[in-house]
Amino acid sequence: MDELLSKVQIQVNEKIYLKNPESSDLGKRIITGSIEMIDEIGFECFTFRKLGQRIKSTEASIYRYFESKHKLLLYLTAWYWGWMEYRLVFSLANIDSPVERLSRAITLLTEKVEEDSSFTHINEKKLFRIVIAESSKAYLTKDVDQENKEGVFIGYKQLVSRVSSIIKEITPGYKYPNMLVSTIIEGAHNQRFFAEHLPRLTDIIEGEDSISCFYKNLVLNAIGAGLNDSNH
Repeated sequence: MDELLSKVQIQVNEKIYLKNPESSDLGKRIITGSIEMIDEIGFECFTFRKLGQRIKSTEASIYRYFESKHKLLLYLTAWYWGWMEYRLVFSLANIDSPVERLSRAITLLTEKVEEDSSFTHINEKKLFRIVIAESSKAYLTKDVDQENKEGVFIGYKQLVSRVSSIIKEITPGYKYPNMLVSTIIEGAHNQRFFAEHLPRLTDIIEGEDSISCFYKNLVLNAIGAGLNDSNH
């Protein structure tokens, strides 16, 4: 899988940026530095001026790539969802059993993220923490409908759709596959946050990844009930 991923280029909707940050050394430093800073100080305190100081460039040079820090956050989250989709595709390759594919997909969507050496300018562990803490700010805005029309969130939608198709393969009569998958993703992110900061809001069980186990149990029970309902 690592060898295959090393050849992958994650595609991000070009409407998000003014100049593709993957096209230059400065652009990659902008991405690297922004991930480090947002992880350290949070999105609200993050500014292009601070980023420029961090990467030893100018605020104006960053604006040549992104028109606002909101667009930069859109870029980071879009890259993350694209990366997750590629990981999903390779993880499920050559597995015939749809139940096994679904189980693996849930694990991938809910487990802690480790660094991927295929993308040296992106720290996926830090980006994962940003997605958990900040990604809702990318779409809980007044501009969400217009940005949606422009295809900004297509990567997230494609990821949800891939897993939804497995659920429909197992249980054709289940009525809420997209809702279930997006609930898995967003819920698992909340539970990871709770486990780190508000542990009494979740269940931490020694010797197992309780978050992944919980969502596997939740999903299999849900689609099992859907299958039973469709037979009556």
